[in-house]
Amino acid sequence: MHPVDWTIVALYLIWIVWDGLRLTKKSDELEGYFLASRSLPWWAVGLSVMATQLSAITMIGTTGQGFVDGMRFLQYYYALPVAMIVLSVTLVPFFHKARVYTAYEYLERRFDAKTRAFTSLLFLLSRSMSLGVVISAPAIVLSVVLGISVTNTVLLFAVPTAVYTMFGGVQAVTWTDVKQMYLIVGGLVAAVVVLLLKLPSEVSVSSALHLAGAAGRLQTFDFTFDLTNQYTFWSGTIAAFFLFCSYFGTDQSQVQRYLTAKSISEARGSLLMSAYWKIPLQALVLLVGVLMFVFYLFNTPPMLFNPVHDTALRQGAEAPAYAALEQEYGAALSARRDAALAMARSPEGAAGVDDAFRASNAGVKSVRDRAVAFVKRVSGDGAFNDVNYVFPNFILTQLPIGLAGLLIAAIFAAAMSTIAGELAALSTATIIDFYRRFVRPNADDAHLVRASRLSTGFWGLFASVVAVYAAELGSLIEVVNRFGSFFYGSILGVFILAIGVPIATSNGAFIGLLAGMASVAWVASATKIAFLWHNVVGAVVVVAVGVVVSLLDPARRAPAPEANR
Repeated sequence: MHPVDWTIVALYLIWIVWDGLRLTKKSDELEGYFLASRSLPWWAVGLSVMATQLSAITMIGTTGQGFVDGMRFLQYYYALPVAMIVLSVTLVPFFHKARVYTAYEYLERRFDAKTRAFTSLLFLLSRSMSLGVVISAPAIVLSVVLGISVTNTVLLFAVPTAVYTMFGGVQAVTWTDVKQMYLIVGGLVAAVVVLLLKLPSEVSVSSALHLAGAAGRLQTFDFTFDLTNQYTFWSGTIAAFFLFCSYFGTDQSQVQRYLTAKSISEARGSLLMSAYWKIPLQALVLLVGVLMFVFYLFNTPPMLFNPVHDTALRQGAEAPAYAALEQEYGAALSARRDAALAMARSPEGAAGVDDAFRASNAGVKSVRDRAVAFVKRVSGDGAFNDVNYVFPNFILTQLPIGLAGLLIAAIFAAAMSTIAGELAALSTATIIDFYRRFVRPNADDAHLVRASRLSTGFWGLFASVVAVYAAELGSLIEVVNRFGSFFYGSILGVFILAIGVPIATSNGAFIGLLAGMASVAWVASATKIAFLWHNVVGAVVVVAVGVVVSLLDPARRAPAPEANR
């Protein structure tokens, strides 16, 4: 990468850390450190939530997903607006009136300490593993740019971020997120503009979209009801609804954000911002991937986007076979380029041109699939998948000096913001739900803040270990959702029992939670049901078992007290 680009990256990251710390207030007080003294405006909280969602994992994983699979992933978000509206009128006012630090704190008031502790433990496990994936995303970029191992890049990136989070508190995290949001969206728009400008002069925007559509890259609705298909209209409206209700309604990394708002109405406004803007923003991210696909119809893409594997094969014993495969790939690309140009120059719907383009595109895909299989056979890496390298490769090889630095800075800064926010949530749950509850119940604020900073460091190291292995698990955006879907449905089920089922008892909730986790584990291991549906399975089983056990429980208690008593 050019020194100018490195200068942009360095200056931006230094400024964002300094500015975040400068805006920190009352970080030596428990409520100030964990909840920004409940003083933040709705728009800042809303942008913070969205910046966390538009993280480095989105910039890298989702753009790659758009390149190989098109807009189908957008179906995953169709239930989000409905989920946000439901949460705005249910859990948001509920938690604000309860005056809690963590979502799980209420479970002890409603049920007992073991239900609270176990649910919080599930959050810690799921969020720390997901955070590992989030850290691995910028590590991939750094490893490509610097040519050093993923392990070293994980440590290089995660350790400074953990240190910054220790001293910044949630207020610094929020204001940092606000700035990340502007940079991320600006960088994505700039990438779209460059991609369109780099198309051949005879290829219009409408022709580019027609080419993408002919290759199946613009499909946004799939009404097939197939529980094994990851992204359909039904999984995006039914299964994803359960996931979003759990993530935004019971996950501490999100609950903590809207607990920092000044009032219930401002907290609602922060969630509704995502309801209105998340789908358009996600479409923008996927569009970058789709336009990269169109760009590479007329420009030669690498057969493998991961340069490490490409170099190893060129220099290894299998180099002649790899070179022959590259020659075949080049011929397939040339045929596809000619077919794409013919299609762009012909009137839309002209006989034969669409079919010829689809056939040539299938030929390119066939050769590339064989190249991936070749890598798996030679390297012994059965999990090889270079989808996460597509966008970084494009940035470093196709963007002009300065803009490349801006996009890399956007990825780095977005990752830092997401890591900081999730570390803050992990630390809050650790200290409030475990340390203060079971170890030092009478500790003062200064002691608890110090303990929280140590906890932040621990979770940063733990997530870094996960990150070393997460980079090779496949599409990063899918990896993080697979992690979350193993836990989210069951956690949502417990809160449904706590808030919506007055007859639920502590034994019913705890046994239901165990049953929900067991059912998800069985479905994940014994069936091919797509992971989004795991959220439905977990929630339904927890509620069903919880209700049955509660009805049979001789210790059935009175209906839940009001949250603000």
